[in-house]
Amino acid sequence: MTDLIREAPFGQLVRLVTGNRVFKYPEEEEGFKCPSCYTDEGEKHHGHLHLSTVAENDQSEVTELKLENSGSVGDTHLSAQSPADTVEKVETGIEKLDSSTSDDSSTSDIEQQATLGLHRTATLQYTPERFAEQQALAIEKTKSRPIIASKTSDGTILVDWYTTDDPANPQNWSQKKKFFVAFLIDIYTFVVYCGSAIYVSSELLIMARFGVGNFKASLGLALYVLGYGMGPLLWAPMSEVPAFGRNLPYVATFAIYVILCVPTALVDNLGGLVFLRFLQGFFGSPCLANGGATMGDLYSLLYLPYSVAMWVSAAFAAPALGPLISGFAVVAENWRWSLWEILWMSGPVFLLFFFFLPETSSSNILLRRAARLRKLTGKANIQSQTEIDRTGITLKDIAIDGIIKPIEIMIKDPAVLFVNVYTALTYGIYYSFFEVFPLVYGPIYHFNVGETGVVFVCIVIGCIISMSLYFSYLHWFLIPDIMKNGLQAQEWRLRPGLIACFGPPIGLFLFAWTEKTSIHWIAGVIGITIYATSVYILLQCIFVYVPMSYPQYAASLFAGNDFCRSLFAFGAVLFSRPMFINLGIGQGVSLLGGLSVTGIFGMWLLYFYGAKLRARSKFAI
Repeated sequence: MTDLIREAPFGQLVRLVTGNRVFKYPEEEEGFKCPSCYTDEGEKHHGHLHLSTVAENDQSEVTELKLENSGSVGDTHLSAQSPADTVEKVETGIEKLDSSTSDDSSTSDIEQQATLGLHRTATLQYTPERFAEQQALAIEKTKSRPIIASKTSDGTILVDWYTTDDPANPQNWSQKKKFFVAFLIDIYTFVVYCGSAIYVSSELLIMARFGVGNFKASLGLALYVLGYGMGPLLWAPMSEVPAFGRNLPYVATFAIYVILCVPTALVDNLGGLVFLRFLQGFFGSPCLANGGATMGDLYSLLYLPYSVAMWVSAAFAAPALGPLISGFAVVAENWRWSLWEILWMSGPVFLLFFFFLPETSSSNILLRRAARLRKLTGKANIQSQTEIDRTGITLKDIAIDGIIKPIEIMIKDPAVLFVNVYTALTYGIYYSFFEVFPLVYGPIYHFNVGETGVVFVCIVIGCIISMSLYFSYLHWFLIPDIMKNGLQAQEWRLRPGLIACFGPPIGLFLFAWTEKTSIHWIAGVIGITIYATSVYILLQCIFVYVPMSYPQYAASLFAGNDFCRSLFAFGAVLFSRPMFINLGIGQGVSLLGGLSVTGIFGMWLLYFYGAKLRARSKFAI
């Protein structure tokens, strides 16, 4: 518990106020024995880590594996509950090692390579032999072994984890601690996304209060969505800066988000209301910008899809629950009630963040460790890998790259263009439901505001069904296949989407042509459930495919994808009601269903020709 609080913002603030006399790190405790590799007496040991592993079946055969000097190899020293988990953790770290070295970077000073029976300077395809070698290394990693820090040709000592099971490494945390941190990110994501659609129930009362039409009243939803689409362009690159880590963008922006809840609920003019709603979305967006990165900090690549799926479900289901949470309350009280509910949800979550959310970025953790070791030993040549890699890079450079790079890749790479357009379409259709449901279930089926909010639960049900299907696919098919054959080509992860891509048009057409008084309302609800189930699986496939194909640009691509989705959703909130009124419910929803048919062709083409597209792309692997 002490370690958890020490790494949380509260603990760091207490350390700052007390001059690091409270919540001390091991390096600051009296009697701490500094590893010899960081002192003069350990000079001769720099650069190599030897691991010997003896088969436990009493055989005399010994397998020796050597891991040569790597700045970021600290990320690969992981412990786990099973050999399968550690195999993937080691591989994840090695892939990070590859992606951290660009083609045009010099390796004369810092040689970044790993030898696992193979001399490696580029990403290698999985083979059964390579997988077996990694399994042997992974089993060895379950034991506590000292790690000898690497030393560059210019005398710089690269800070690493002290041992293979170093408790400071987030990948070595207990499963309970990992689950707790992931849970905090999930509920944070839920609150921010729920805060978008919770406003919908107040729109009719806002129209009456300020004497405006549907278009202006819906800006409170549209601008919130636009805000959390623009925010990741800034917060995602910032979270990759080791000096900031994950926690600073999380906590600083979430504090502003909570504070903004008060004036948003008290403001008494429409202009101020919609502007404050935009700011709420903007400062709440790090949950989407960095949530997946936090999950990657905690879990190995093999089991990462589980945690990411839970995180995505929080984002996917939350908007649907917003109208239900506020629907009956605003009718019983007033239009401000839904805005106060955001404060009541976000306030307690912020307190949990402030007191108990530890830093998960290994780059940030090692950066701070390097500073403590320099103070302890008096040696200025002790540095973390990121201090060297980011020399001369300013925050301005990072922000520009975070905005320009996603646009450049989208223009030049057809696969990324399709992924962004298709996810934007599905997301925009989702948000059009907040405009079409009141037009269907109010006038046609005579539901009140609260009852209309209950209808949105069908999206949550679809999310639960799809999670069950997707988790079954992971557990019974994908993970056993990886354990047996290693990772296949990236397009292999798109297979569930080849079936799921038929779901959106089927669900939309069912909803479009059953919304009439002569047909029970449950028919349309079933259509929306089919849509939600299939879209969730599609998003899971796409969100795994993108970082596997473009690992070095994953953060920028996710930020760009989020911006595209949110931009189209922003427009969908504004144009969908006029479209449904002018074309009719059946024709308007059918138009959206027809557009989603293009996704069927796109997914199948990407599956069969994605490898060829990647071969021609200078961004993909």
